[in-house]
Amino acid sequence: MNVMEAIRGRHSTRKYKSDDVSEEQVTALLEAARCAPSWANTQCWRFVVVRDPETKGRIADALRRGNPATEAVRTAPLLIVICIQLGRSGFYKGEAATCLGEYGMFDAGVAMQNLALAAHDMGLGTVHVALMDIEQIERILGVPEGVRVIELTPIGYPVDEPRGPGRRELDELVFHERYGQK
Repeated sequence: MNVMEAIRGRHSTRKYKSDDVSEEQVTALLEAARCAPSWANTQCWRFVVVRDPETKGRIADALRRGNPATEAVRTAPLLIVICIQLGRSGFYKGEAATCLGEYGMFDAGVAMQNLALAAHDMGLGTVHVALMDIEQIERILGVPEGVRVIELTPIGYPVDEPRGPGRRELDELVFHERYGQK
């Protein structure tokens, strides 16, 4: 599968088979995430791999009410939670380098997209999950001070072929030379 096929073919998966995800596959997914670019190569991301059904259940209970990924988090064979070390990405000599401050969230998103594309290439499904009680999940996982949970994804073999929503046309999204200029 080439990169554009992976980008166009990856869709959110919320129903998973119980088939296990091998350690070799987990290592390959984490390697894909690790290879993502980051601000000044800070690589501030940290990953928590969760297989324990009780822990997955507690994490599912920490998702916000109505989150459509709740059962996926509870039942997928694997969760990967991405955290960032705060105050590293987007900072220079301890000071925010831009008005946006913390870039770790951006770095985490890029790493998780690498992971999601690699998963799709392996026939695995993922869904980005961030509507959650972050502090509760940090307590469940024992995340230390100075580190923040950003998002998580359940991972497994999809029950059925996921279908994504339509995408906006480029002419709705792209401007030339100045914002708003078609």
